[in-house]
Amino acid sequence: MSSDTAVAPVTRGRTETDEVVEPDVPWIVIVWNDPINLMSYVTFVFQKLFGFPRAKAEKLMMDVHLKGKAVVANGAKDECEGHVARLHAHGLWATMQKDV
Repeated sequence: MSSDTAVAPVTRGRTETDEVVEPDVPWIVIVWNDPINLMSYVTFVFQKLFGFPRAKAEKLMMDVHLKGKAVVANGAKDECEGHVARLHAHGLWATMQKDV
């Protein structure tokens, strides 16, 4: 065999196990204003469910009251689903969406 012999490069085709990886976009939990719950109750729920200090819970409650909504949590989809379910169980109107 001479030193002039070339070796063809090895190429690998795409297989079914190759995955397209999307960036892990976190989800956000939004609490919406409603005409039913007292502001003090909303503050209490934020403290109880998320462990927020009173000042942060009150600020978020005021955002809900004055702006109509507030983002109270973010994270993985399943985690946010749990937050929404717990907020619903406490009578608050909450939704989740992908953070953009």
